[in-house]
Amino acid sequence: MSDSIKPQTSGAPAPNSAPAHTPASAPTPNMAVNFAGIPMKNPLNTASGTFGQGWQFENFFDVSRLGAITIKGVADKPWPGNDGSRMADVYGGIINSVGLQNPGVECLVKDNGEYLESLTKRGCPVICQVVGHTIEEYQNALRLFEELAPWAAGYEINISCPNLGDGCAWGAKPETAAEVIKSLRPLTKRPLAVKMAPVNIAETARALEDAGADGLSLINSISGMAIDVQTRRSKIARPTGGLSGPAFHPIALRMVYEAAQATKLPINGVGGVMTGEDAAEFILAGATSVSVGLTSLADPTSPMRILEELESWVVSQGATDINSLRGAFEC
Repeated sequence: MSDSIKPQTSGAPAPNSAPAHTPASAPTPNMAVNFAGIPMKNPLNTASGTFGQGWQFENFFDVSRLGAITIKGVADKPWPGNDGSRMADVYGGIINSVGLQNPGVECLVKDNGEYLESLTKRGCPVICQVVGHTIEEYQNALRLFEELAPWAAGYEINISCPNLGDGCAWGAKPETAAEVIKSLRPLTKRPLAVKMAPVNIAETARALEDAGADGLSLINSISGMAIDVQTRRSKIARPTGGLSGPAFHPIALRMVYEAAQATKLPINGVGGVMTGEDAAEFILAGATSVSVGLTSLADPTSPMRILEELESWVVSQGATDINSLRGAFEC
């Protein structure tokens, strides 16, 4: 519980006066979870691509208070990303077409490794997202992380970015999604979570479990469009981009529920989490952890607010352990 909501004391009561009545407060619930073999002191994670490498937010709050962070996706070599306008506001969110711009694993570790290692020592696990166009690129990036980033708690394998030239081809079919994970599983003993595409959820979840995945992270942004009716052109440099934000939270929630019904793998819920109630919905649908994304761009302090709201919700349910509420949804 944060200092801002702890009851304040004003010293001992005056002599011979009756002590003021203070109602018994509910005990602080256990918020610790285990996602894919990664122990987290609470379920709050960050969505890759919206939180940089973590240090960018240290002036707003103590990042180590989060259960984990997932850093921006990184490939074996630098990627320039997409040209032109990359982001536009739409109803209930944004359309983006960044194209996974990144400096490559070696540069990422050189520039950010010291901070990320210190964050793990402060009790916040760092999950590294791995990206690639081909299986060979995924393998090369993972090998580099294994060699250069001993502080990594685990990996999120992104097979679902809608803003690459080949779209989310690897994650679009259960067979190809499983092929990527089968190729990576022998390369590391650390947890492998998979950032799933928002298609074929149940079937793909089962295929990934059989392929050796340790967890699922869903969903990635959904392909959408935004047109400037005055210029008759796309509001971004490409015809389509990835929709994210509160507008697609109900879709993400439904897909988390579908995955939870299809597999026993732990799930990280991603999509439109703006409040503690949004996060609670993911937990009730079957998620173990929850990633905060777009709201961090609008309000950099929002992860702490959401965490406090989520803890208050657990108390309101009369629960002493958030894990007891996972999958507790009833129709």
